[in-house]
Formats: sequence, structure tokens, C-alpha cells
Amino acid sequence: MKKIVILGCENSHANSFLGFIRDREEFSDVEVIGVYSHEREAAEKLNEQFGVPVMDNYDDAVGKVDGVVITARHGDRHLMYAKPYIESGVPMFIDKPVTVKEEDTVELVELLKKNNIQVTGGSCLKYDPFVLALKRDRECNAMGKVLGGMVRAPYNKENEYGGFFFYSQHLVEMVCEIFGRFPKSVIAKENNNNINVLFRYDDYDCTAIFTEGVHIYGAALVAERATKSLDVSFCSDWFYREFKAYYEVLSGAKMKETYEGFVAPVFILNAIDRSLKSGCEETVNGI
Repeated sequence: MKKIVILGCENSHANSFLGFIRDREEFSDVEVIGVYSHEREAAEKLNEQFGVPVMDNYDDAVGKVDGVVITARHGDRHLMYAKPYIESGVPMFIDKPVTVKEEDTVELVELLKKNNIQVTGGSCLKYDPFVLALKRDRECNAMGKVLGGMVRAPYNKENEYGGFFFYSQHLVEMVCEIFGRFPKSVIAKENNNNINVLFRYDDYDCTAIFTEGVHIYGAALVAERATKSLDVSFCSDWFYREFKAYYEVLSGAKMKETYEGFVAPVFILNAIDRSLKSGCEETVNGI
């Protein structure tokens, strides 16, 4: 059996992952030996629903597991939860936002690299079939030279889980997946609680809008010969696809993206936050 723990189980990822482990034969060799949340009630609800043990401390399972799933709502907790387990070399799933602070991201990547940790996670939107189709079209110039594009996704402005950072990696992950992991800079402006962002690449720009209170996802790729666009509908398949990606590294596969690519959304989100405050174009930092 592959023994794992789920740390920070205040959101629907923990419920979904536990459901997959319980109900799907392909994950029948995974055993969750503990769940932890600083909001103990969240962990106790999972105990009632799935019978999983509740941990008193997030580091209680160090040296006892084959993998770690980190799904805390507040990204500031992710590095703290991960650090005790990293020296064990076990593969990790780290939910969005991977971290909030850039310095935490730098420290996390240094630790992951040093210990050769195989990591997956981020936003589940990068597994959406339409997002992946647009990525393929962009990479092979299927509709001719790429001229730009547009992405929309919801965000949550006021919350106790990091404010802007809490939900906004979904949009940024879509931009990264379709148009490239490393835009050079961003320009962000707020208008009527929505945030408009221009992502600047070497050969084209992508525009985006974070919508407050409107839970619709969408993307468009603009090329010389055509424009391809579609609303991206929320579906539980996103969670299945991201858990399956984690199951693959838990089973010995190598992660499919670089560490720098995995954490790129954190640096982009921080650049957007700086641009909102400064009113200026802000360079996207990196490792």
C-alpha cells in the first residue's frame, strides 16, 4: 500500500481525493493514514465521512508515509506543512497557490531540488482538455502565427486565506499553460471589482480578466488564420486529472514539468499584486 497524509483539508480537494481513493479501483493501493487541518472541524468531518484518522499535528506522520498531499486554503501554510517531510524524499502534491510569498517559493524550490522531490499540483485548470488543446495549437502554430489571446476566470477579493492570492492561480495557470510559463511582465488595473491584466510575452500579449463573483472560465487563442475560443465548464474531472497526475509520481514516475515552471504562477501573481499597487508595468521575477 502507498500510505499518504492530507494536510490542510479545508477545501473540496480533500473530499474529492478521498472519494477517488475509496471509489476507484485504480487508486485502491493508496491508504490515507491521517488528515490534518488547523481548523480541526474540517478534519473531523472527513473522519466522519471517510473514516480517516485525524492528526493532532501536521508533522505527526514524518517517516511513516510514502507521499504527502497539501491542500490548505491559505498558501502561506504550504511551505510550513511541506518542510518536515522533504528530507524523507516522498513525492508531494501542493495545491494552489503553491505559496504566497516569493521568498517562500525560492526556499521551497531549493529544498525540492536538493532532495529530488517529485511534485505536482498548482491549479487543476492546467488539466482541462480545452486548455490543453489551445496549448497544443499554440505550440505547433496550428492556426498560423500566434497573435495573442484572452483568458477569464473568477477570483475572490475578500477572504481570510490570503485575499487576492487565494483563488487567482486558476487564471494564471490557464495563461501559463496556453501561452507559456514565463511572461516577461504584467500590467494590472482594477475596475468595478474586476481586475484586468495584460501579460507581456516576447512575441505577443495575452489579456485577462479576473471576475469577482462571476464563476465562469474561458479562454481564446488568436492566430493569423483563426480565433479559437470556448467557455471552460467546471467539472469534477479536473480534480480526477490532478489526482491521477499525483498518483503517477507517487507510483514512481518523474514529474512532467520543471520546478521553475511549477512555481511560475507565484511570481506572476506577485507581479500582478505589485502592478495593482504601483499602477505600473511590473517585471515577473523568477528563480
